[in-house]
Amino acid sequence: MKKYKIGYTTGAFDMFHIGHLNILKRAKEYCDFLIVGVSTDELIMSAKNKKVIIPYEERAAIVEAIKYVDEVVPQVDKDKFGAWEKYHFNVMFVGDDWKGKPLFAEAEEKFKAVGVDVIYFPYTNHISSTKLRADLGEEKIVDNKKNI
Repeated sequence: MKKYKIGYTTGAFDMFHIGHLNILKRAKEYCDFLIVGVSTDELIMSAKNKKVIIPYEERAAIVEAIKYVDEVVPQVDKDKFGAWEKYHFNVMFVGDDWKGKPLFAEAEEKFKAVGVDVIYFPYTNHISSTKLRADLGEEKIVDNKKNI
């Protein structure tokens, strides 16, 4: 396994779950210093048209407390090359559900020109924030008084 000096990954990290932890843990195995861009509330609203469950400051604090993370920065837009210009990472880590999508196909081309690798990790199929939202919306409320 190639070891990198500075790694970078991003995410909303709303309703933090094991899939989030897995990508952070695996990313840290590949680099000495891991920078994590946490999407701002405004970016999530504009990009996904979703209101966050957990506000940015709290999501950033959760991610920052994880032992695999060396630095948390706000992700204010989806410009991955712009992030490289600011943070000068050697590798970017992404879930493989993004592989082949226009955003990352374009980023890979630009990164190749400056020697930055993109590593895709397997998506955790059984869990996602979107799935959690759906499960919570479908939850049935049981009247416990009827069961007594």
